[in-house]
Amino acid sequence: MLKISVVIPVYGCPGALKPLHERLTKTLKKITDDYEIILVNDGCPKNSWEEIEKLCATDKKVVGINLSRNFGQIHSTNAGMEYSSGEYVILMDCDLQDRPEAITDLFDEIKKGYDIVFVKRKDRKDSPLTMFLSRNFYKVYNSLVEGYYDPEIGNFSIATRRVVDKYNSIKESNRSYINVLSWMGYKTSTLEIEGDEREEGRSSYSFSKKINLAIDMLTSQSNKPLKLLAKFGIVIAIIAFLYLLIQVVLFIVGQGAPEGWTSIIASIFLMGGFMMASIGGVGIYVGNIFNETKGRPEYIIQEIKNDRK
Repeated sequence: MLKISVVIPVYGCPGALKPLHERLTKTLKKITDDYEIILVNDGCPKNSWEEIEKLCATDKKVVGINLSRNFGQIHSTNAGMEYSSGEYVILMDCDLQDRPEAITDLFDEIKKGYDIVFVKRKDRKDSPLTMFLSRNFYKVYNSLVEGYYDPEIGNFSIATRRVVDKYNSIKESNRSYINVLSWMGYKTSTLEIEGDEREEGRSSYSFSKKINLAIDMLTSQSNKPLKLLAKFGIVIAIIAFLYLLIQVVLFIVGQGAPEGWTSIIASIFLMGGFMMASIGGVGIYVGNIFNETKGRPEYIIQEIKNDRK
């Protein structure tokens, strides 16, 4: 069994792959000569696969996995995790915001007896808007799911083989690696490591993609939004009933009478909007069930370079 596997989903940063490989190789050789670097091309439109092929040709310790199309970071990560065979498995991004040199610190920490070591980025180089959205999303997320998830923790992490095997045994379409590992409850440590600027390009996560990812994460790991919708519906129904009762009483005593359509129309739009939101929320859950029951693979591998299996 390999000592260390490094899994790296690749999308949108072909220029960063060569320096990433050089720094990774130099760092890993300080720990062991028994390692593999798994680069998973997630249908990158910038010819990242060509750069991966070049690295595979010059270094047999580099394994290139080319997915048939873009399946998303979560699924490309899972492809690398399921292929990995190391006693310890490291996940990191391809844009060099995660410092390869920090792997020695991760390895030293996990050797103390931990099952998982996460990295919390100090002085993140993301935009203020990205950091604001991330922190506030996780406030909502933590209130709706089991456990606590730190918004400062990124993908950079190391885990033991038994943790990764257990993760791979969980067959869900929208399982997020870091969040599922946090949910597992294994012995965990966290290191604070300063992040760097992106080596190349910009993040491929647009605002709409982040919203879709947030919805997928919430609805795949918690049914509390459904309960909140039900409770909110009950509260609205009680308020509407009390308002109607007050209007009837005022009409009987002659101190008031329904006038015009303003209140009626407002009530119709309020309830209609709530009902549409509720139906939409239920629809998302039904859609998740539909996707799970189809049984389609999370990803399709087109080819593998330096296949060790």
